[in-house]
Amino acid sequence: MRDVLFVPFYDGTELVVAADGSAAIGEKEKDIVHAPYDVVAYFAARVAFMEVLSVGAKPHAVVLQNFVHDEAWETLCNGIRRTCQELHIDIPVIGSSETNFPTLQSAVGITVVGTVQTERKRVGITPKDAKFAVIGEPLVGDEVLKRNERVLSLSLFQALLRQTYIYEIVPIGSKGIYYELQQLLQANGLAFSSCSCKLPLFASAGPSTAVLISYHPCVEEEVKKIAKSLFFPLFID
Repeated sequence: MRDVLFVPFYDGTELVVAADGSAAIGEKEKDIVHAPYDVVAYFAARVAFMEVLSVGAKPHAVVLQNFVHDEAWETLCNGIRRTCQELHIDIPVIGSSETNFPTLQSAVGITVVGTVQTERKRVGITPKDAKFAVIGEPLVGDEVLKRNERVLSLSLFQALLRQTYIYEIVPIGSKGIYYELQQLLQANGLAFSSCSCKLPLFASAGPSTAVLISYHPCVEEEVKKIAKSLFFPLFID
């Protein structure tokens, strides 16, 4: 149900793998969205890291697939390092660059590999009496750069991870809020007939500019305090 792969590893520990890709975004003439390559890598990396961290896992390595050109490698790595610095994570980056053929548009793939103890996975632990909210706003393409103040920051994301009574955190991707809510409820054996939110339910959240959370009502005021204007309650019937 989640954009994360869990693989049994050893003694109650599982490998956790998450990935994100970016295409037609970069510095090439035929790219649809023009952005520096370190920014492209930063946002792709944050998606993969958020997916791994949101399920309670510890990241161990980053794999970069560079389809731009060989000269872009270091700049892309700088973007990944920025993500790591904001998350206070120091792990190695490996990968490969396309050097045989030129591409007309930019493309980048980033995979994060981590581990989690099975008993500590933050998956399928949302109870029936939980409340739901979206933190951040769904943005994509140029909007991500133009309205950066409405993007969920990695520091706020980490603050949410530290909240004991937030049950699950789900990064929202291109399929939007409604899809992620549907998947979350289904994974927890919960049903709903309708939902409402001030945000557009089917809009793409691009590079996980927002997250869906399930939480105990007792922490709502605390979450509102740290999320401020980026807190949007989600009402479910």
